[in-house]
This record gives sequence, C-alpha cells and structure tokens, in this order.
Amino acid sequence: MNPIVKWLVQHPSFLSFFLIVRDGSLSKILLIPSYFLPPKAIIMLDRKEIWEIVEGYDLDKAEIGVIASHSALDVCDGAMDEGFPSIAVCKDGRHRTYAEYFKAQRKDGRVERGIVDDPWVFPTFKDVMKPEIQERLRSRNAFFIPNRSFTSYVAMEEIEDDFRVPMIGSRNMLRMEERGEKKDYYWILEKAGIPFPEKIEDPIDIDELCIVKLHHAQKKLERGFFSASSFKEYKEKSKALIRQGVITHDALEGARIERYVIGPVFNLDFFYSPIEEEMSKIELLGVDWRFESSLDGHVRLPAPQQMALNESQMTPEYTVCGHNSATLRESLLEKTFEMAEKFVAATKEHYSPGIIGSFCLQTCVDKDLNFYIYDVAPRVGGGTNVHMNVGHPYGNTLWRKGMSTGRRTAMELRRAIEMDKVKEIVT
Repeated sequence: MNPIVKWLVQHPSFLSFFLIVRDGSLSKILLIPSYFLPPKAIIMLDRKEIWEIVEGYDLDKAEIGVIASHSALDVCDGAMDEGFPSIAVCKDGRHRTYAEYFKAQRKDGRVERGIVDDPWVFPTFKDVMKPEIQERLRSRNAFFIPNRSFTSYVAMEEIEDDFRVPMIGSRNMLRMEERGEKKDYYWILEKAGIPFPEKIEDPIDIDELCIVKLHHAQKKLERGFFSASSFKEYKEKSKALIRQGVITHDALEGARIERYVIGPVFNLDFFYSPIEEEMSKIELLGVDWRFESSLDGHVRLPAPQQMALNESQMTPEYTVCGHNSATLRESLLEKTFEMAEKFVAATKEHYSPGIIGSFCLQTCVDKDLNFYIYDVAPRVGGGTNVHMNVGHPYGNTLWRKGMSTGRRTAMELRRAIEMDKVKEIVT
C-alpha cells in the first residue's frame, strides 16, 4: 500500500479534512481539502500495487479467474485452449452449470471433457471481495477477467479500490458502463467523435420514434426500455408500465430518451493488444446480435394479433436471453475499424493507459449504412459465448485457427508472459 494512503488510514481524523483522489491516468495521489471536492471521490488502486503482486507470481503456474456468469464459459474455454487452468467463482444455486455440467475432466493432465477446472462456490458473487478469497486467488497466481456480472454484483467502488487481484483489462474504465455517470460511455463517444443516437432532453419534444432507456423495477439487472413516437404515446406507455410494476416514477425521471435508429444491430467484439509490435494492435474478433424477450416474440406475430394484445402484453420488454453470430458486408468493415481506432485513441487520452484487451461496440446501422453506437462494453462482451470453441470467421481468419474472445484474452496473457510484458496488460 502507498505509504501516504497507509498513514491516512491510520489517522482517520485527518480524513475529515482531506480526501484521497486517485488519478488513475498518472498514478498520483492528490491531497485536497474536502470542501473543494464533490461528495463522491474515487480512490483507485495504484497500478504499481498490482504490478508488485504480479512480480510475486509464478507465471509458469498462472491461472485465469472469472465470475461464473455472463461470458464465463468463453473465458474458461479460451483459458483451456491456451493451457491455463481456470477458476470460476460461482454463486450457490447458479453453480451447477460450471461445477457439474461443464466441469473439466483431465487424465494425466490432458483434458478429456469440459472446460471449468476449479469451480469455487460461495453464497454470493460478491464473496470474491473477501480478503481471504482474494489471497486465495493470488496464491494461485490468478489473473482475473472482468465481465458484466462482476461489475453488476460487486460494487464498482470495491472493484476500483479493494480488488487486489491483477485484472486483464482496464479497471479504470469499467465505471463508464453505468448510464448516469458524469463520464459514462456517451461522454467518451462524444470525445472520440463517434456517432451515437441523438438524445432527447424533454419527452415533450418526442416527434418521431424514440426509445426510453431505464432500469426494470423488478428485474434488478434488466432493462425497462420502451419506445414512443410522441409525447402522448410516451405518457400512455409510461403510465401503463408503472401500473404493471415494470418501471417506477423515479427511474422514469432519470431515463435517457434517444431517437430510435431503425436498422439491424451488431455487437462488434474487438480486441486491443498493447504488446503487439508488428501488426495492427486492433483486432475485430467477431460480430454477434441478440435475442430479446419478449421483443422477439412480438415480431413473430402478425400485425392483427399484435394489435389485439392486452395492456400487459402490448409493450415488449428487452431482456437479453441469447445471441447469434453474424458477419458484415465487406464495404462496412472499414467503418468499424475507424470507430475502433477513434475509441482506442480517446481512451488513451482520457483513461490512461487506455483500453486493454477485449471491448465491444454495440451498434445499429441505419438505411444509409451509417453506424451509431448505442452501448459500449469496456470488457468481454455478453455475446462471446456464441464464438467459444469454434471461434468466429474474423478471428479465425486473422489467427488461422479457432479464435474466440476468451481464447484471444488467454493468448494475450501467454504472449505477455513470453515477452516479459505482463505488466502492460494488467490493471
């Protein structure tokens, strides 16, 4: 621990006059009188502290850890492909997928079946934050791969401040995924000059099809999105959804309203390698798209049946329940790389050292073949399981073998170890 931080922790009275602000970009500690600071200040783990942990690792025995949810199967499968044992941190009651059905079976060290080497089952996912569990991970020379479940079930402040396990990825960028944060992904997209759907500041200004983005009232981690083409429709739908308990008044007050881009959606699964020395550091590994319930059920119904639905069925929900693979027409690929280049450059400027490893730009394409980014995942995307084991045409073609996001992440660790550049890929 930094000696200044240690001294402040030991002298709590001093903290009443000063707060510690971590500038992750420059790894500096600033002591500023608290009355000059906003109510919430972030104490980010010093990257040098993570480097010191790596220095104590036996890299010949490195392992890969992940929260057992979201895209964990892809991570574990990729780890196995590259020769790393995997640790899946499971929640009791949701553990059998990893601890039983996809549990790895080895004979003389050779894998015969499955992909999860070591499932750790705890009452909750956030138990991974317990000091003894973190120590257990470090004792196994573990490198952790953040996914959306990690940042959903564990408080962001704890991940930033207290998770003392090397992460392959950008710890200081995970918070940008939270809509409503001052520097959320819309902020970085604007800085990067990348198009995103136009924001409507006041619902009274809705004059064409828009989407209203807010959280579901009952399903903690799901969407309570709805569409509206006018202020009248907005009021009618929002009142109905509040009556049904799908959304709340408070959530509606903080909702983001965007013009709806009519067109297909594509999740672009990219990878940025800071240690690549000869070829492009940016790789497009794959493309996927979502199955959403109940939206996909609605679109299968003929128009007369849609019109005959009752109030509780009329407005579809946007709960992601699966993914499928896709490719893009070749003339559009140049645009995707241009967006990725702008995003990477902006992250280096505003979130030094910038994006590391996998990231996902979630896009929609209008009738004029213009891309708009409606969401950003600064970590492993949610749809990469569709590429595990078989890879994706883009990643496979690039690397001349099956290449999913999980395998590419494990391969980056393997290459970093061989090049003595592990510190460059962890935060």
